[in-house]
Amino acid sequence: MSAENHHKVTQQPQLSFWQIFNMCFGFLGIQFGFALQNANVSRIFQTLGAAIDDIPILWIAAPLTGLIVQPIIGYMSDNTWNALGRRRPYFLIGAVLTTLSLFIMPHSPTLWIAAGMLWIMDASINIAMEPFRAFVGDNLPKSQRTQGYAMQSFFIGIGAVVASAMPYMLTNVFDVANTAAAGEIADSVRYSFYFGGAVLFVAVGWTIISSKEYSPEELASFEQHANHVDAAENTNSRTSKQYQTGGIIWMLIGALFTAAIITQDLDKQLYILSIGIFAFGPLQLFCARKLTQANNTSVQRENFGMLFNVVDDLFHMPKAMQQLAVVQFFAWFALFAMWIYTTAAVTSHHYATSDVLSQAYNDGADWVGMLFASYNGFAAIAAIIIPFLAKAVGIKFTHTINMFLGGMGLISFMFIEDPNQLWIPMIGVGFAWASILSVPYAMLSSALPAKKMGVYLGIFNFFIVIPQLLAASILGLLLKVFFDGQPIYALVLGGVFMMVSGIAVLFVKQDN
Repeated sequence: MSAENHHKVTQQPQLSFWQIFNMCFGFLGIQFGFALQNANVSRIFQTLGAAIDDIPILWIAAPLTGLIVQPIIGYMSDNTWNALGRRRPYFLIGAVLTTLSLFIMPHSPTLWIAAGMLWIMDASINIAMEPFRAFVGDNLPKSQRTQGYAMQSFFIGIGAVVASAMPYMLTNVFDVANTAAAGEIADSVRYSFYFGGAVLFVAVGWTIISSKEYSPEELASFEQHANHVDAAENTNSRTSKQYQTGGIIWMLIGALFTAAIITQDLDKQLYILSIGIFAFGPLQLFCARKLTQANNTSVQRENFGMLFNVVDDLFHMPKAMQQLAVVQFFAWFALFAMWIYTTAAVTSHHYATSDVLSQAYNDGADWVGMLFASYNGFAAIAAIIIPFLAKAVGIKFTHTINMFLGGMGLISFMFIEDPNQLWIPMIGVGFAWASILSVPYAMLSSALPAKKMGVYLGIFNFFIVIPQLLAASILGLLLKVFFDGQPIYALVLGGVFMMVSGIAVLFVKQDN
């Protein structure tokens, strides 16, 4: 994979299993850190005095950080080339910052320092994570991209299982204390974060030293030989007037929505949506101003700077990316419903209690933790199967099958009476999770121009974050209004949305 002797090659050469293994191995470390964050940060917040009602607001840092950081890092990595390469400099920066964050987080003396560290840690993880998606698109030919993203899903599954279980293992195997004085973090959590930081740095470091990158010139040559049509550049036609009108409309809608929340005393979580809608207005006005200024110059759009280009590229996504955005929207709404409501659903529906102090509730909550570990384990197995299934029935139908397995799994929670049998639907959820993390990216990377692979994959993250923010804002209201507040119906709704995602993927346009 060195830069020499590739000027006559018409596409990226196929890589061996171990080359793909090496270039994806860093994701094991990234997911290790991410899973430690997901499993333990709420515990840290509560230890430092957070009320239960404050947890969702404190957690909003995670999706918002990804929304902002990923397209920025994608744009920057698209326009980077130095001695370390194009994407690998950001692997290194992200790994160093995340490792330091993991070491510092469990020593937070106050709640607001912990909340600030969550922002820093999540931003650092995103710095490393976003270029890994583009790395596969850069280095693998189209025929191997499903295998590459499936390999990432495999490491995500393994990392999530081990990291989630780490505090439990330290306590029950190595007799590390899982309790501490008031306002202090337990040793089992602290040591897990130390270990996670080391694993992350070593894993990402291995990918950096064991993998190579193609130069921008080589990637352009591959794309030219493949007769790739840069749909984004060919449709860059949004005018200053359109940006100006759009900006005013978005600001007006956001302002009216915010006023309604205030005057009608609606759920304060809805401010996330209303402010987000309003904020998209000034961004479009900024683009309008840039285009107006350019009328008297010969400056091209690509020279207007990062902020303009990220917003402009959002409006000029390739057709396949627009269609895959719909697929992702329904899938990630379903996932967020599962992550937020499974504990409440299982404890109320299968253990018949909502008393958080009862033994039954805590037994149910512990079992949910095991269920979540199991679906990540099944996802690692599914990641091995998905490339073979894609070759047999096609990549789109593969995703449909997996999403229906996940959807039926979530819906079956309502009908399975014995909680000990709930691991069975988690097989389907695991297949859906592995597919969500691999198939859309494999399909998307084949539709993107090589020189904008990073920024478009960063923008694609919008359609992961936005459904999560929407779910956080409206799911509680939907349950209250339509389902008498019963959380089991959040899983049913999530299952339906998963299957809608599986149907939507069949309509995605693909190049032959």
